[in-house]
Amino acid sequence: MLPPFGYNTGVINAPEQQLRAFFNATWMERYGEPIKPGVCTIVWSFAVAIFSVGGMMGSFSVGVIANKFGRRKSMFLVNILALIGGGLMGLCTLCSSFEMIIAGRLIIGLFCGLFTGLTPMYVGEVSPTPLRGAFGTLHQLGVVIGILIAQIFGLEYLLGSYKLWPVLLSLTVLPAIVQCILLPFCPESPRYLLINLNEEEQARKALVRLRGYEDVGKDMQDMKEESAKMAMEKKVTIPELFRIAAYRQPLLIAVMLHLSQQLSGINAVFYYSTGIFKSAGVSQPIYATIGAGVVNTVFTVVSLFLVERAGRRTLHLIGLGGMAISALAMTIALLLKDIEAVRYLSIAAVFAFVAMFEMGPGPIPWFIVAELFSQGPRPAAMAVAGCSNWTANFLVGISFPKLEELCGPYVFIIFMIFLIIFFIFTYFKVPETKGRTFDDIARGFSGAPPEI
Repeated sequence: MLPPFGYNTGVINAPEQQLRAFFNATWMERYGEPIKPGVCTIVWSFAVAIFSVGGMMGSFSVGVIANKFGRRKSMFLVNILALIGGGLMGLCTLCSSFEMIIAGRLIIGLFCGLFTGLTPMYVGEVSPTPLRGAFGTLHQLGVVIGILIAQIFGLEYLLGSYKLWPVLLSLTVLPAIVQCILLPFCPESPRYLLINLNEEEQARKALVRLRGYEDVGKDMQDMKEESAKMAMEKKVTIPELFRIAAYRQPLLIAVMLHLSQQLSGINAVFYYSTGIFKSAGVSQPIYATIGAGVVNTVFTVVSLFLVERAGRRTLHLIGLGGMAISALAMTIALLLKDIEAVRYLSIAAVFAFVAMFEMGPGPIPWFIVAELFSQGPRPAAMAVAGCSNWTANFLVGISFPKLEELCGPYVFIIFMIFLIIFFIFTYFKVPETKGRTFDDIARGFSGAPPEI
């Protein structure tokens, strides 16, 4: 359900020079002089980073929308934003307006912010406990497939040319149309139907559709027990999430896991990978970038099979540790870029970086937040965690070009330090959630012994 998020993360990378040329042509048309290089860089960075501002706004609205309209209907409705945002970007050259690109990226970011909260919430609630991690990883698979599609279509002889790049940016409307067609055939979350709406028969029917068999008594009983506990407490708002002591530890873990995803530097690689390879002396950087997208997709599939065997915590630790080593290797490659053989090290380091990301920090933060909280605080927690993710995404996107300018080849040392900090935090603070029910995980934070 999330190719649009991945697509819009990766699509802005390849046509950078075409977009800069469009900014200059538009500026010339309006003011009769070329745009200054510094101003052009600011407009470019803003067009990249405004996507994350929309994401922040969208993610913070997840809880309200999910509870008001339900999980499925909310996912259906937010596709309207994708149609508007894609339309604005696709028509920008006809209107000679680079502001339409910025506005379109903002609206698409709003759409993606909502979807990155709604999708893992829905998937976590409809999945059987033994397969919850694997299905949660499918969410990340959709993201990386979207990134790979954007990288391939962004090739200059496909849609990355000066004439066709508006089509490249507007293609995000196609998945939205497909989702509008398919979502009505998906069942609503049984947990939402039973716990939020108290519609027991509808919840049972939804479970039968999802499981493929009639005997859903155990699942219904688990949800009824959670519902009985929920009846003793009201829905949790975002301010209450911070005030109530019982939620502070899981909330801290949720936020730190999401920060570990973005402050790892992964989006610096996705947004600016072509430039990184060019700086390292790679002669055909766009193909190396696509190679990174292929590695990204392959290792997401690998993670899909490992997450219910190795566990969430173990894979997250492996991913963080591997990324820290890869960040060091990227630094060495950038320092020694004049040596022919070292150019291949930069490619290998980026490939290893994205591979380790998809082992843990890529998929796990999105669905583990849904596991850390019961039905009441879950939407608010998803909103806070998602907002922290998008905020960090924005800061990396807007600051990386300047950081690269100031730090030169040492820029990835900053991300390596963050990765080490998150590794230590995960080792000491993050519990394993594999194979545990939502209620059991919540009991663990309350200090009660887990149920046997």
